[in-house]
Amino acid sequence: MEIKEPEYTKSSGSEKDCPKPTVPEFAFIGRSNVGKSSLINMLCNRKDLAKTSSTPGKTRSINHFLMDKKWYIVDLPGYGYARVSKTERERFEGFISDYILDRDSLAMICVLIDSRISPQKIDLEFINWLGENHVPLAIVFTKTDKLKNSNEVNKNVDLFLKELSINWEQLPEYFVTSSVSKSGRKELLDYIGKVLESMKE
Repeated sequence: MEIKEPEYTKSSGSEKDCPKPTVPEFAFIGRSNVGKSSLINMLCNRKDLAKTSSTPGKTRSINHFLMDKKWYIVDLPGYGYARVSKTERERFEGFISDYILDRDSLAMICVLIDSRISPQKIDLEFINWLGENHVPLAIVFTKTDKLKNSNEVNKNVDLFLKELSINWEQLPEYFVTSSVSKSGRKELLDYIGKVLESMKE
């Protein structure tokens, strides 16, 4: 699958302010500074559709991008960023969970994981929470170009999946990507295409 006409639609401060749920939505989320905006831009073949920043916690709203007028990519705020105030962090967590649990048009959550580091408790807990609430998800490992060789990537990916398998009988689909080399782009887009096709049946 290819994206031909991506367009920014709206930024919302809560699930209630989001665009009407008329087409399927694929939401992207991860810890702050995991490379979410860069991944979205890579998928859309655009440099600045989603705003990137070297400052973690930049995304503070629910951002909708309409793909070919048929489905949305949704950029959700990152979780686990310590520098925002406790009140603001709780507000983020509140409207993120409201969106995930209440959004009728949500087709899938893509959880982004930094491939450079060892498994983080907050990532594992978030994925387990999605599973407990029966939210369809896929795992997207990012920043693989930052590692020296593929063995390091495979080692970290395998370690994360091993930790996750403690609570999962069948692991979610996962993809290994780089926004720089565009590796994993075709595989992830094709999977989204399959999900969209299955929703028509």
